Amino acid sequence: MIGNWNTTAVRTLRSLRSTSAPMTYTLIAVCCLIFVLGPASGFTPSYGTGDALAAAQRAYFRRWGVVPADLFDGPAREALTPATALFIHGSWVHLLGNMLFLFVFGAMTEERMGRVEFTLFYLGCGYLALLGYAAANASSQQSLVGASGAISAVLGAFLYLFPSARVTSLLPFLFFLPLRFPAWVVLPFWAALQWLALDQAPSGPGVAYLAHLVGFGLGLGYAWVRYGRGTKVKAAPAPAPEGENQP
Repeated sequence: MIGNWNTTAVRTLRSLRSTSAPMTYTLIAVCCLIFVLGPASGFTPSYGTGDALAAAQRAYFRRWGVVPADLFDGPAREALTPATALFIHGSWVHLLGNMLFLFVFGAMTEERMGRVEFTLFYLGCGYLALLGYAAANASSQQSLVGASGAISAVLGAFLYLFPSARVTSLLPFLFFLPLRFPAWVVLPFWAALQWLALDQAPSGPGVAYLAHLVGFGLGLGYAWVRYGRGTKVKAAPAPAPEGENQP
């Protein structure tokens, strides 16, 4: 059994070294592993069931997620939570929706930036996006988790670097027919939906649309400043499935 695990680990490491976007796939793998081992997946019996499981989930999200009120008025360790929260997800739908976006848009962005720059970009923008959300909701006691802010930054950078890349989108008002549009159509439309949802979102727990918008703006601004107008890449058409799940 141990030999099989060692063989699998070696093969995985070799495949990551040979791919052109190792950090994208590493981030996906880490997020999935942390979720499976956490209380939200339901795969770890040590967290119990029923009320015990619900209590474990609340404590877990509060420990590793961003609680705005604690971030600004709590102990110094709370300053790390915008980083740890990037790897925590609240449900299977939350996890898979975020990882789909990262898989689709992360690889080409990493290839353009390089693995080190992409990793720092992802973590830095994700941290600032969650920090921005917390600053706008400084008195909130709700835990915020998820890679949404970081992935939204990837979308912003992708829009600047690959505006002509073809993106396959599933539009609900067209009976989810897969249609291909350039990124400069799809991603601004996605950002507009986040803005509209932010304006209509009720107070309390829910989707952190503000973190999406902050991350998207940071990613777009970073790509514009870092690469300038003369270094945009004309990407060949690349499939990029996008559904209603939003990071």
